[in-house]
Amino acid sequence: MNTKIYVGNLSFNITNDTLADKFAAFGTVTSAKVIVDRDTNRSKGFGFVEMSTNAEAQEAISSLHGSEFGGRQMTVNEAKPMEPRSNNKRRY
Repeated sequence: MNTKIYVGNLSFNITNDTLADKFAAFGTVTSAKVIVDRDTNRSKGFGFVEMSTNAEAQEAISSLHGSEFGGRQMTVNEAKPMEPRSNNKRRY
């Protein structure tokens, strides 16, 4: 089962490929995605990596959390499920 990892405090120059390469040292990366702003197409400074096994993911988390990548100290931990959004539609 794939394990999803949250990676925060990324440099704005990091791409999907460079993120995947960083985590590949710890096992099989099934996906790597840097989140970008839909209007500016600029990185938001965080992303997600999926590893093929939980053991690989845990090794990557323990090894990379707090380490420097692209000039910034990364935050790396297991991703939490997305919270449901409240329906705050404005009515005019």
